[in-house]
Parts: sequence; C-alpha cells; structure tokens
Amino acid sequence: MNMSNVKPKRLVIVGGVAGGMSAAARARRLSEESEIIIIERSGYVSYANCGLPYYLGREIIKQSDLLLQTPASLKARFNLDVRVNQEVIGIDTQAKVVTVKDLQTSATYQQGYDDLILSVGAAPWRPAVPGIDLPGLFVLRSIEDTQAIECWISSQAPTRVVMAGGGFIGLEAAEQLANRGFDVTLVDSKEQVLTPIDTEMAELVHEELRKHGVRLVLGAAIKSFQPPETLVMNQPRPQSCWVTAGDNKPIPADMVILGLGVRPEVTLAHKANIAIGQRGGIKVNKYLQTSADGVWAVGDAIEVQNPLNKEYTLIALGGPANRQGRIVADNIFGGNETYNGTIGTAILRVFDLAVATTGLNETQLKLASVPYEAVHIHPSHHAGYYPGAERLDMKVLFQKKTGLLLGAQVVGKEGVDKRIDVIATAIKAGMTVRDLADLELAYAPPFGSAKDPINLAGMAGKNILDGLTEQVQCDDVQSLDASQFCLLDVRNRSERDRGFIPGSIHIPLPELRNRLSDLPAGKAIVTYCQSGQRSYFASRLLQQHGLTVKNLSGGFLTWKSITNQVGVKKSQPGQSVLAAK
Repeated sequence: MNMSNVKPKRLVIVGGVAGGMSAAARARRLSEESEIIIIERSGYVSYANCGLPYYLGREIIKQSDLLLQTPASLKARFNLDVRVNQEVIGIDTQAKVVTVKDLQTSATYQQGYDDLILSVGAAPWRPAVPGIDLPGLFVLRSIEDTQAIECWISSQAPTRVVMAGGGFIGLEAAEQLANRGFDVTLVDSKEQVLTPIDTEMAELVHEELRKHGVRLVLGAAIKSFQPPETLVMNQPRPQSCWVTAGDNKPIPADMVILGLGVRPEVTLAHKANIAIGQRGGIKVNKYLQTSADGVWAVGDAIEVQNPLNKEYTLIALGGPANRQGRIVADNIFGGNETYNGTIGTAILRVFDLAVATTGLNETQLKLASVPYEAVHIHPSHHAGYYPGAERLDMKVLFQKKTGLLLGAQVVGKEGVDKRIDVIATAIKAGMTVRDLADLELAYAPPFGSAKDPINLAGMAGKNILDGLTEQVQCDDVQSLDASQFCLLDVRNRSERDRGFIPGSIHIPLPELRNRLSDLPAGKAIVTYCQSGQRSYFASRLLQQHGLTVKNLSGGFLTWKSITNQVGVKKSQPGQSVLAAK
C-alpha cells in the first residue's frame, strides 16, 4: 500500500464487535484525519463474546473482564466516534446515507458516509415451535443475554437446565452450567454433537459429557416447549417449561438455553437491495465488497468460500472476522488485499477434553465426491516415558492420489491446540500428508516425542500413498464377507482380555512369524492392534510372506468409538460374548 495516496474519508461501521472493531482500529492507524463512526445497537462494544459461556460458569469472575474497551476509551485511544444503543435501520446506497434509530429515545437521524462496513454478525436461531417465547428460555450471544440469564437464576433458583443444541456454544454452556452445579440435559436433533467432526470422534465427546453427568438426548428434534401447568408428571413441576423432543418423555426445564445455531443478520442488507448469496449470507467478492458501491461486509453475516472444496458457506468464527476487518480497512484506503477463504479451524474444551477441527470432514468430502483417505492414530501427546503423557485421538484426511491435506480432527486432554494449528498451517500452505512426516518440530520429553504425533500421521499417510499398506476403515468392518476375510488381533493377551472385535482371531505380534500356519487358508487378512501401529508391522510381515493383507485404520480404539459392542471373554476358556462398551 502506498501510504502517500491515503485520503481522509468518513467511514461508518455498523457493529462494534470483532470484525467491526478490527476494521476501525486498522482504519485509524492508516488515516489519522478520517472520521470513523461505529454504530452498535447493544450497550457494549469491543467485548469478548467468545468468553460469555465462561462468565456464565464463573471461570471468568467479573463481567468487566469481558469488556475490552468502552466508548470513552476508544475515543481516547483511537479518536473513534462510538454510538451505543443505536441501530441502523436503513441504507440509501445511492445517496450514501444510513438511517439510525436511537433505541433509548426512539428518535431517528441520518448519517452520511463515504464507505460503509457491515459487521452486523449473526443472530441465534429461534425455531418456530410452540412455546418458544415462554419465560425461562434464553440465548447466549451478548452481554445482555448473560444478564438476563443471571437475573432468572437469581429470581427463580433453577436446578434443571436443558441445553438445546450440541454445537460449540451448546457444549461450552453445558460444560459451564454443569460445573456450576446445574443438572444439565443436552438435546439435539442430530445423532451426534459437533457436526464439524466425524461420528467416531464425536463419540469421544459423548463419553466425556456423560462422565461429567450431562444427559444426552440425541436424534430428537424439539417439537415444543409446553408451559409447566399443562402436564402432570411424576416429578416436580418445572419453573420454565416441559421440553418435548422426538419420541422421548417430556423433559422438565427450570431454564432452557437455546444453542441451535445462528443465522446471518441480512435484513438490513436485503432492504437496501444488497445481494444475498445462496447460503443466506451477504454476498461479497474477494476484496470483501458487497454489490453496492462503497459498501463492504465482514464477519458472521457474509458468505465465504472454503478453498478446499470451493463451496461457499457460513462460518461464524472470531479469527476470520478480525482478519476480514483488517483487510477491508486496507482496501478502503487504497489497498488491494484479497480474502482467500476460510477452512474452519476451531477448538473448544469439553470438561477435561479439548476438541479441535480444521478443513473438511468425511461428510463434506463424500458430498463433494472427492477421493480421499483417512488415517487414525492414538499417540501420547508427549514422550510416553515422561510422567503425565495423555492420549491424543487424531484423524487426518487427504487426497487419495496426491496426498494433499484436506482436513483433520484432534481430541485429547493435552497438546490438541498445537497439533491442530500445525495441520491448519500445513493446509493453508498447500502441503501434503508426506510433508507432515518431514516436518521438523520442537522436541523435549515434556513437550513431545522425537516422532511427534504430526510426524506419525504423516508417516501413516505416506505408507498408504507408497502402497506399503492398504486400509480398512472401522465402519466397513461389519460389512466384510467372513468367507473372504479374517480379522487378526495382534495385541497382547491382557489387551485382548479387556475387549476385542467380535469374530477376530488372536495371534500376538511377537508370535506371528512362528504361527503363520494358524491363519486360515485362502482368506485375506485384516490386521488390527490397539491403535494401528503394531498391526501395520504385522501387515508388512504377512505381505512379504505372500498374503493379501489390509490394516484396520485406528485399530481397536477407533473401533470402540464407533460401535456399541465389543467382544469380551467369558469365564470358560475360548468362549466370548458381546458386551456394551
């Protein structure tokens, strides 16, 4: 950018959080003489809305800790004209004027602009089901929302909370309310929480939620919220409502938090005839310009392209919104910056687990008909001999022919953020799974291993690309023809005694060379161990003895996460039964 060409402008920004504030601060650094006006309909600006669940759970003690700036501090630091409790209700894109309503006095006025940035965000979805407006039902999107929830808690002393929705906000709120001592039931219409991650990874989260007392009602769409007095059940009447979901019995709720997703705020843009995309968000070009001259848009309200599948989507994340705000400010003052899309890197904590994802998942890859491979590994987050090593569950997806990285998911107690950030960076750089094997990563026993989990995932992928192993995924095992395939468990006997895949035979890896004759003749072999590494060694041994072999991706640990039954030994030798996990 040639700073000598920057000319003062009157810049109006609608929305004073995330992308809007990022744009305002960058704009001031680029042009001291410009007039920068921020119009925010709530009573707060520049607050950490991602911290709201943690304030609700009292991990963040003071509300003031969420308030990064105030109108007064922004005026003093950046000379910004910040107008709270005011709402833009109309845009005249020809005259370059917005109509603003003061929400405290109801008076309206007009404000001209040279450039306008829409950072209007997204609103929590409130489905049109009976009872949605009953008392005690809340969303969690703003400081005012937390204040309303706290007021209800203080006045009604609820004990039973229904969390409607198993997305990021839903899980964060469920965790925080459970930690605060509430009896929490989580309801979701889908069969799993966190749809950005795949089924077997979500099952790890389900186990963690149940372990901490959160009841899960999955695959059950909410039908209604019924007033407390309308039903007589064999339990105390709820203070808010009865929640009916799917075919389940009504659930008593003293309080309901609606976390059913968000919808982009496009009413203002639509009224101004600004183009809306097919996914329902404001349509912008690569410079983040809308269809109207001098009007730009950023954040949760816009459609962005995922560079991995070229599909346009809606991604409500703070990081991308802040980067978009900076880009728009640059372009308003003469820059030529482009926004190259969002791959959807995200992380959250669920009690003792961290859950992270980046890029595409299997559902998206199948819908796009992209040939891919998936590797599952379960290494320790640092050297196993060093105290405190915790298991990581990692899944890495890549193109079948080229090895180009497409996505990853990581679940574990420690080291999750480090690994997902490395893979997200690798995806952004256009790297392949082979490159992961070659990455030079920091190592000392308290932090990692000489072969970091990232390296191990790369090595597993490289073995597939090089034809050293062929995989079977766990969800395909039950469809294998038993007359054609034999499942071979190569773990040790104590592992076998704690559970196995039904129908498998057992030959520990150290005994395998001397027991080749024990393998059934004429059948292909599918090897498995606890996590996939020893069974890879076994598959290579057997292949070099002329057998047809495939390795089970992720081994028994991945199998357990996607099936409700495993084999366990009965008291009589040689017999087994099926048992729940």
